[in-house]
Amino acid sequence: MPKSKIEKRLTRQLAGKHEKNAAEMAHSLLVKNAIIKPNGDLTAKGIKRNAMTPSERAKDRAAKSSEGKHSRLNTFITSILTAPN
Repeated sequence: MPKSKIEKRLTRQLAGKHEKNAAEMAHSLLVKNAIIKPNGDLTAKGIKRNAMTPSERAKDRAAKSSEGKHSRLNTFITSILTAPN
């Protein structure tokens, strides 16, 4: 089965970092993160991410890593502002 764009790209990135067995590592990382099935077929999540450009995936990762941080900050600020003097 031909590799997906996302698997090819990750393999190239890992090979560029001189990782041994870059293809195997890329495959196992993508399986672990539910992007592809063990046989190499894309999952629903994989189809969505495979259709994204690299910059779109980067923005998606950044949004997920900051998820909830703003609401915790707002809760903290509200608690300070509403605390009795």
